[in-house]
Parts: sequence; C-alpha cells; structure tokens
Amino acid sequence: MRKSITQDMAYRQSLMKYAEKYGVSRASRKYNKSRSYIYFWKARWDGTVQSLACQSRRPHSHPNQHTEAELKLIRDMRRRNPRLGMVELWHRLRQRGYTRRPESLFRVMRKLGLFPQAEEKPACKPKPYEQMTYPGQRVQVDVKVVPRRCIADPELRLFQYTAIDEFTRLRFLAAYPEQSTFSSADFRRGIRVECVQTDNGFEFTNRFSNSRRELPTLFEATAAQLDIRHKLIRPYTPRHNGKVERSHREDQKRFYSCHSFYSLDDFAKQLAVHNRRSNNFPMRPLGWLSPSEFTVQYV
Repeated sequence: MRKSITQDMAYRQSLMKYAEKYGVSRASRKYNKSRSYIYFWKARWDGTVQSLACQSRRPHSHPNQHTEAELKLIRDMRRRNPRLGMVELWHRLRQRGYTRRPESLFRVMRKLGLFPQAEEKPACKPKPYEQMTYPGQRVQVDVKVVPRRCIADPELRLFQYTAIDEFTRLRFLAAYPEQSTFSSADFRRGIRVECVQTDNGFEFTNRFSNSRRELPTLFEATAAQLDIRHKLIRPYTPRHNGKVERSHREDQKRFYSCHSFYSLDDFAKQLAVHNRRSNNFPMRPLGWLSPSEFTVQYV
C-alpha cells in the first residue's frame, strides 16, 4: 500500500535537499533545526520522501515480558481447554507455576490471538415500507408526555394523544390528564380508520403484562367494536411509528418550547390552536401542500 505524504515529511525532504546543496550548518540556521536533527534524518534519507516518515518507537523487547516457557504453557492450556473462562484459565495456570496478573494474561492472549473470533451478525434487511394509497388506511397513534417545565401547577400532569394519518399526514390531537387505556379508548372514538398502529405501551395493549396478557385493554375492545384492526409495532423499535414520533419532535420545537399551561382546559385550547396550525403547514412529502389541502383532494 502506498503511504501518504504528510506535511512533516515534505518539510524534511526540503530540509534534506537544502542541506545537501548548501551544507548542514547553513541548513541548520535557515530551518532553525539543530545539526543533530539534520544528521539524524540525513542518515535515514535515501532520496525518497517515504524514507523520512516517522517510524514506530515501540521497543522490541521488555525485561518483564512473558518468557517462552510461559507462552508455551498458555498455548497448551488454551488448546486443551478452548471453552474455559478467563478467570478459571488463570487459576489453573497459577496451579502450574504461572505468576502473572490476570490483566497480563489477557493482554498476551489477545496478542497471540487465543480468543475466539466474534460471530458476525447478519445485516438487518428492513422490509420495504408499505405505502398507503388512501386516507384512513392506517393511522399511527402515540402519547407524548407534556414537559413539566411547561406546566404552572407542579401537581398537574398533562398528556398529548396524537393520531396521524400515514397517507395525508393529517393529525388529530387531544389533551388528557392521564396516560391510560381509558384515555386511549376515549381518544379513539371520533376517528374513522381501517387500521390503527401503536407501540406496545400499557395504555394500548397488555402484550407484555405478566398477569393480564390475554385480557384485551379498553382501547383494543373499543377498536374491535368499531371494526378497526389494531397493529402493534416491533418492541423497542420506535422507527416503525416514525411519522408520529417525528411529529412529536416538531411539537417539542414549535409548541412546548415556548408555551405554558395553567390547567387542563387551558392546555386543550392551546393544543387545538396548535393542531389547526400544524394541519395547515406545508410539507415536502405532500408536494408542498398542507395536510388539510392534500386531504381535500380525496373528500
């Protein structure tokens, strides 16, 4: 492999050529370098700039390095016990006269390549995204906890329920004083969709409950009554609900960073104004139309 030429190497090449033409003393005064420095690099220089590269200063040996007998003992022990753990391997070596610390054993084993190679994990191939073709085909629903610094009353807790249509990006926001399946069921009643997609929170499903796993939540029961399919995303994969997650990030930047709320009614009124403004905001995926303007085409 061809080594790259650094600025220091080019500088030393210029110094060597000047010293060869005008002498070491004159080069020392011009380049403000000691004569010993110039002689050091002159002894290495063979006319090419690659010979002026800095070399490793690592010592070739050490007075306390592992002896050949110790290395042979480590190799033999590892060969006979390939699945033995580090501590147990070190303990057995001590019983055979090994006096080094576990840290030294680890370093020399790593240098000798005695650790098993880590298995390469197969690359994740995400499924192609299913594009929606009409409004209401699938709606993403999630809950955002209102930051406490936005709430004047320290005892008050507020939550924003968000539903965003994947095709039109039209959003529906609602304010609630609690994050529960009752709030989720109440929020679902006014929206007509074919499929609703949520995460695995307990306000939506009992999928990860120890005692009520088979018991449907009120949210799931309400969706079944309205003949709406409930789809759960993969656990710990919020990107599968990416549209609603991104909308929450925009809410934090445009709404919660500059507003305060004094009660649930006050929060609901300000949230309604923010909802109207966000639905009339142009978006690039919609051809720079707002969700409201884009939805009108399909009414």
